[in-house]
Amino acid sequence: MGLSNKPSSFLIFPWGLLSIVLVLALNLAVSDAWFDKNWSWIALVLIIPAAILENFKVGYSTMRIMFLKVFFSLLSFLVAGMAIGSALTGYHIYKFQEIQGVKTVRLPWYVILALGILLLIQVAQLFSMLKAVKREFMQLDPDQ
Repeated sequence: MGLSNKPSSFLIFPWGLLSIVLVLALNLAVSDAWFDKNWSWIALVLIIPAAILENFKVGYSTMRIMFLKVFFSLLSFLVAGMAIGSALTGYHIYKFQEIQGVKTVRLPWYVILALGILLLIQVAQLFSMLKAVKREFMQLDPDQ
């Protein structure tokens, strides 16, 4: 009975990216009045578990998990950047070009804050991964 070398799906699943997508989807799908009242609970329920679940991955440094961490972090930055860029474009159209009737993405300050916190979690994960890579290379170095 040998142990499997496949990493568990828990380690591969992109918890931070899922939280970013859920924050954006809830912002776009739910009415503004309800979301304005409950944004702190929504952010708490989505950010805290993402931070905890991503933190569990810190000690695992196989190449597949590291590659997927980088890939999903880059996807997180892409999705958040596109959302924030769309919101800034909508703000520019509304405020400076004064064009009426254009449908734009509207992100309140608390959604941008939640996205920023989730992206900081992704950055912390990337730095922890780099430390794990350095530790592995130091173990392979014959001079140490």
